[in-house]
Amino acid sequence: MLYTPSIHARRKEALTIRYRMWIKGHLDPSWQEWFEDLQIAPHGPDTTALYGSLVDQAALYRVLLKIRSLGLVLLSLEADEFPSTQEEQ
Repeated sequence: MLYTPSIHARRKEALTIRYRMWIKGHLDPSWQEWFEDLQIAPHGPDTTALYGSLVDQAALYRVLLKIRSLGLVLLSLEADEFPSTQEEQ
């Protein structure tokens, strides 16, 4: 996309990023506050899914650091971007 100052001056572009992570083992829903705004759900016989939107990439790194600090095994991570545009007033 070609950068055009007049277009970017009128619009504020933002991305909503939804994440899905799979962790080996089962996490109790009481761990919810440890994982920012991600939802915790059992997925299969020995897997937990974490899913939802995070405010920024720093929040993603905090979640990944907590997974590592707790000694959990991250099986998979997926991210989907959804562009949204708001007119500035």
